[in-house]
Amino acid sequence: MAPPPPLLLPDLRARLHDVAREAGVSLATVDRALNHRPGVSPRTLQRVQEAVTRLTQRHHDPAMPLPRGGGWLLCFLLPAGQNCFVDQLREALHALTPWLAEQRARVEIRTTDAFSPAAASAAVRRLRGQYDAVVLMLQDHPLVREAVERMAFDGTSVVTLVSDIAARARSHFVGIDNRAAGRTAGALLGRFVGACRGPVGIVMGSHSLQDHAQRLHGFQHAMAAEHPQLQLLPPLECKDRPEAAQPLAAALLAQQPRLVGLYSIGAGNDGIHQALKTSGAAGRLAWVCHELTPHTRAALLDGSASAVIGQSAMQEARAACRLALARLTRQRELADVEPIRIEIYLKDNLP
Repeated sequence: MAPPPPLLLPDLRARLHDVAREAGVSLATVDRALNHRPGVSPRTLQRVQEAVTRLTQRHHDPAMPLPRGGGWLLCFLLPAGQNCFVDQLREALHALTPWLAEQRARVEIRTTDAFSPAAASAAVRRLRGQYDAVVLMLQDHPLVREAVERMAFDGTSVVTLVSDIAARARSHFVGIDNRAAGRTAGALLGRFVGACRGPVGIVMGSHSLQDHAQRLHGFQHAMAAEHPQLQLLPPLECKDRPEAAQPLAAALLAQQPRLVGLYSIGAGNDGIHQALKTSGAAGRLAWVCHELTPHTRAALLDGSASAVIGQSAMQEARAACRLALARLTRQRELADVEPIRIEIYLKDNLP
């Protein structure tokens, strides 16, 4: 008996990775299944065939949304000002341009004052009706939530990035588990402080940023549970600005000569680094901070920083784009979008 003919993709012209993604299997498995080669279980073959059917029906479904003007238009609304991690997101999105073009999509980047609820909500309102999907890296505030709800009601797909917004209408959050990141910071700082007793300083961008508030909560919980001998000082807010973080850190170091540890929750680490070096405290106390940037890398190398907790800007930018496009094209949940990993960098394992 002659073998069955290969399973064709009529009119769809779907690439193998489209079928693999839809079926949740590898490219090699799709190739074997489509050509009826050995090594594919009946259940997997059925999954591949069903994926081809869904993709074909989706292609011919007149109700299936198509990108306007020949392509999907995405917007990333990011914080304005000096922020090295935001710069990394920009670079990641630029690197993703060829892949986005294959998906018939492109990205525009806009910025706003993420620490001003009025400015941030106004920026969201200005985006209404202009984009198919919007990815937001903003603070969680009632004004911002209302603007997000209204934009989503108009049919715009909304994804939150790095810091979540408690809006029912947002489809996905892309970022690390920030409470776990705070607990990790507490565990690291406690190990570096060791048997020392004394106060620990905290510098953060703002309580209004959900990622900062969650990291603070996780840090406080870990320190209370594991290191009760250390006294946590009230957090200082620098709005993620190095020029504000430096005098705050300098004043803290002058007022607390027995300071044994410092946790910086957001950006502004260049200012803290300068304050530590100027005061002579660099290397004397344990300092744990976030995001591997040129500034924090330099702080690790000269011994000012003990550890850096990172997250991949490329992984987050790619995941946000994929989830937004999946929502627009009504694909099922993407099983291969990995959770964003918490990364830990020491002087000894810098990439």
